[in-house]
Amino acid sequence: MQRIIKERDRLLRRGVQAGGLVGSATTLACVLVPGGLEADARLWSAALVLLMATGQYLLGGTGALRWAVLTLLSGVAIILIVGFTSHPGVPPNLIEESVIGMVSTAPMCAVAAVLLTSPRRLMLLAASFALTVTSVAVVTVDAPDRMVLLALTVAMWLSFTLASWWIAQSVPRVMHRIAAIGRAHRAERHASELEAQRRQDARLLHDTVLATLTLLAHSGVGVSPNALQKQAGDDARLLRQLRLGGLPTPRRSGVYSLESATVLTLGDTLDAVRQRFERLGLTVNWHGSGQVQLHSNVLDSFLLALSECLENVRRHSGVDHADVTITDDDSTVRVMVTDTGVGFDLGRVGSERLGVAESVIARLRDIGGNARLFSSPGAGTTVVLEVPK
Repeated sequence: MQRIIKERDRLLRRGVQAGGLVGSATTLACVLVPGGLEADARLWSAALVLLMATGQYLLGGTGALRWAVLTLLSGVAIILIVGFTSHPGVPPNLIEESVIGMVSTAPMCAVAAVLLTSPRRLMLLAASFALTVTSVAVVTVDAPDRMVLLALTVAMWLSFTLASWWIAQSVPRVMHRIAAIGRAHRAERHASELEAQRRQDARLLHDTVLATLTLLAHSGVGVSPNALQKQAGDDARLLRQLRLGGLPTPRRSGVYSLESATVLTLGDTLDAVRQRFERLGLTVNWHGSGQVQLHSNVLDSFLLALSECLENVRRHSGVDHADVTITDDDSTVRVMVTDTGVGFDLGRVGSERLGVAESVIARLRDIGGNARLFSSPGAGTTVVLEVPK
């Protein structure tokens, strides 16, 4: 808020400079009109206008009260000099009235913009307004347009004061609203991060503990006791890390750890996938090149999605083998997982099934990838995975 207040005060000071200097320039032009003022009055008025402009310029740069006082006193002096140099009993001419009207409005009332920020300055603003109106009233006793000059002076002072007050009040109010929007954005982002973490946790449990529990529920059919014991041990270590506050990072297919790397080679990690599913009784035939470098987060998501596809083949296809074909181009790595099993109807997959929706499709979309699934009853299943390099 301190920075906002400073910016508001700077804006008000710039208003003083702009309005005051334009008014001073107009007043000076009127003072220098030939035959309008007495010679001495013209000389003194021109000097005081320049002094007033100097005060306005310095007030716009610093906001110090002394420059506001200099501006006001210079303006009052011009009004008095112009008003009292006319002959007694003779009404002021048009040029004299114009000078008085110009000085008492824009050049002087512009200081109201910097006199609204504290009680002491408000007192000075009230005194300046009263002094200006009184000066105009005194020197225009014989002027035919006296009421017009007084009304113009009062209207300009009130208008400029109200405009400055509106700016002074609006800037903090707008910044408060911006801050509220920022807080709402941070809350929404925090909620999104929590939701993303929840989805990641669901995938994590689905890929590890839930898979092991499913094996146990089926009495480990088709899996050797040693493989089942090793799988349960890996899951137990992961749960201990989570309980101690660790952030799990998948290192290779089916294995989560607290370690990560920046860039990994795909060929160095596919062997771990093959070994894992061989232990579980699924033969995987690999086709294509595996020597592709991927960033660790992309590689992690890719391998876990691939492992989920192979796990689905092992569980649901009714066959003990699958084919994995790997291709790549300048920007994308593609993998096609194919089995000749029983297949299934895509339209009958329930929304509560997390395997394909979360562990494959959503996981790859999080890293800018994509997954497509093709299957029909009795015709096997093909899954195409795409990830960016």
